[in-house]
Amino acid sequence: MGPRLQVITPEICQVGGPGLTHPNDAAIYLINFANAAALVDAGSGRAGDRVVMNIEAAGVDARDIRYLLLTHCHYDHSGGAAAFRKRFGWRVAIHASEVDCLESGDSQVSAASWYGDELAPCPVDIRLADGDRLSLGDRAVEVIHIPGHSPGSVAYLVESAGQRVLFAQDVHGPIHPTLHSDPVEYQASLRRLLALDVDVLCEGHYGVFYGRAQISRFIERFIER
Repeated sequence: MGPRLQVITPEICQVGGPGLTHPNDAAIYLINFANAAALVDAGSGRAGDRVVMNIEAAGVDARDIRYLLLTHCHYDHSGGAAAFRKRFGWRVAIHASEVDCLESGDSQVSAASWYGDELAPCPVDIRLADGDRLSLGDRAVEVIHIPGHSPGSVAYLVESAGQRVLFAQDVHGPIHPTLHSDPVEYQASLRRLLALDVDVLCEGHYGVFYGRAQISRFIERFIER
């Protein structure tokens, strides 16, 4: 028996990340609204079959996923994108400023080289901008541009089970010149996330946070006063 999936709401669960797929994978989240599904981030690509098994264990046919929503181009989030797109035809979405990194397979800016690997080049189907809304089943996924950790970092906001759920993968950073990070934009983005006042925060490496008090405490850890 494999590891148990983390159920976040009846429509959202975690299907990838350390302990679920591969140690190099950031968290991977599955959204399933009215039989229309999307995956948030793709992991490193080191355990694609395990990701698919977990998607199907959650009751979703991987062939029915409509979008692969990338939070940014870094390898631990995007390395699996090319293989998933080729295998299933998922529409890959990323912020417009990071299209070139993903399509060219830039192993430096994506930090794939930090893992001793290379980023597989992946065509982009949807170039995202702040405020975009992607239709998913009977609801929408809102795109929020949060530059700083990387130029094109985005968060995705959805409503599920009466809760505002935010996928903001690398709230914690890091900030590094190789990643084209911007510390001033990062601080502004943290304050923007704090002001969203969400009920659930799905982070890429620190897990899932519930309740506005817990979420605020986590985000405030990284805000410079």
